[in-house]
Amino acid sequence: MKSIISRIESIIGEAFGKAGYDSKYAKVTVSNRPDLCQYQCNGAMAASKEYHKAPFMIGDDVAMNLKDNAAFKSVECVKPGFINIILSDELLGDYIKEMADADKFGYEIPGKGETVIIDYGGANVAKPLHIGHLRSAVIGESVKRILSYARYKTIGDVHLGDWGLQMGLIITELHERKPELPYFDENYEGEYPKEPPFTLSELEEIYPTASARSKADPEYKAAAQKATLENQMGRRGYRALWQHIMDISLPDLERNYSNLGVHFDLWKGESDAQPYINGLVDDLIEKGIAHESQGAIVVDIAEEGDSKEFPPCIIRKSDGAANYESSDLGTIIDREKNYSPVRYVYLADKRQELHYTQFFRVARKGGIVKPGTRLDFIGFGTMNGKDGTPFKTREGGVLRLEYFIKDIEEAVYNKIMEGREIDEDEARTLAKVIGLAAIKYGDLSNQASKDYVFDIDRFTSFEGDTGPYCQYTAVRIGSILGRFEAEGGKVSDCKIVTPSSESETSLMLALSAYSEMISGAVADLAPHKICRYIYDLSNTFNHFYHETKILSESDDCKKKGYIALISLTRKVIEECCTLLGFEIPEKM
Repeated sequence: MKSIISRIESIIGEAFGKAGYDSKYAKVTVSNRPDLCQYQCNGAMAASKEYHKAPFMIGDDVAMNLKDNAAFKSVECVKPGFINIILSDELLGDYIKEMADADKFGYEIPGKGETVIIDYGGANVAKPLHIGHLRSAVIGESVKRILSYARYKTIGDVHLGDWGLQMGLIITELHERKPELPYFDENYEGEYPKEPPFTLSELEEIYPTASARSKADPEYKAAAQKATLENQMGRRGYRALWQHIMDISLPDLERNYSNLGVHFDLWKGESDAQPYINGLVDDLIEKGIAHESQGAIVVDIAEEGDSKEFPPCIIRKSDGAANYESSDLGTIIDREKNYSPVRYVYLADKRQELHYTQFFRVARKGGIVKPGTRLDFIGFGTMNGKDGTPFKTREGGVLRLEYFIKDIEEAVYNKIMEGREIDEDEARTLAKVIGLAAIKYGDLSNQASKDYVFDIDRFTSFEGDTGPYCQYTAVRIGSILGRFEAEGGKVSDCKIVTPSSESETSLMLALSAYSEMISGAVADLAPHKICRYIYDLSNTFNHFYHETKILSESDDCKKKGYIALISLTRKVIEECCTLLGFEIPEKM
């Protein structure tokens, strides 16, 4: 189903051609002056250069050819050459009828089942998720849902940090505390204990202690680096400890991600890339792409036309250990072997852009990915508190993600309980659903690359540009539909009719923008476009609601038309919320 703008452009293009001009100038956009028109075409301005003719003269010629076209209520050229367009009620009504019956509301789907891998976890094992993990998880989950909606086969990978220095730090600290454990005896040949020598809470205390000590004690840091390398090289006792760490950490990470409504298809880590790294490095050396530099193995990535200098990419450190770059390259080899994707999408803090530029270029230069494979990096900004600095605990530490979620749920719970009689358990359950919408919409409504302030009071509000407001709008529509059916009506029997008021026309116009909006969100991997759309749609519905007597309308045909229209509105809001990663509650 063609979008409404595509249909308008087709008609305008014919008018350009009939007037003797190229139809390529018939580009139509939503009007930036809705008080004057619904859509506009500025093609006459561009055409004037080719045809050496005043823009308003070209515009007048085009408008004249559309004077009696049934698709439009009016088409007018205004100086210096803007073509202002208002659709006929019939065209708009017919489009919304078709949209209501179409799969995915008429969105033209670009995907054909091609595989796309989204790398959007990045959590480190042995460390609890904190506020810094929020954006990658929330944006990545929405991007995965958006691409799946466009009928790509999406594979989300948590890509755990399970192979780096933190492992060596934990092993070293544990050795200091419990040197008698068999894991540290290189001559031990028996079976290692099945029970880990630490609990989750102990593990979460061990790492920060070790990390702080390594910054102050060079010998301790050197021991941790040695333990890291020995673990990577396969030392038996260290690998057993590594497995204990994984067995304890993974269930907790899965639980916390699940509480955020984030789900991965793969729970692989940097360790899964380890078998490929030596062969990768050897292959790049053999091809003459990698070379030795100060004891390390590097690949020069600078390219002609670069506007700034790019340092070489280190793929093996001077001590022989793997690093982030070699791990990411090995991960691509694994993914190419098992999934053969046409596209990769990585999400991380925008300050890591150099890292992604480096290993993307090595992947292409070394033929690790197939020609034509897309490698995309979505770099996101920082989420800050009201004071403009990153969220912290009262003690100044990094705020754990589960505590942040609880804080939001508590704020929502208090709003629910204000002046209302509701069962406490029901209110708590509702607070989880609304709280998740507050978190996700609050984050996703901002363009990913921008820093933003998470204002708990504002984002948990049931009014304004918030997730709870969009949820509330859908719940309000559901309540109207429920009363309609309670009065003996049947929503499925209702059909959309030609609009008969300004507010009804506005609601149809807002709905008709869905296909263009989704296309833009898919093309740009931009959840914020969906947020802006459902906020505008919610506002437009609420204007219609206040202007229209829906259930008390005496004209039965009009009444059923209203019901069909608001039913479609709810479905569209609900679909958008699903793409953003949250649900509509039954009541609010």
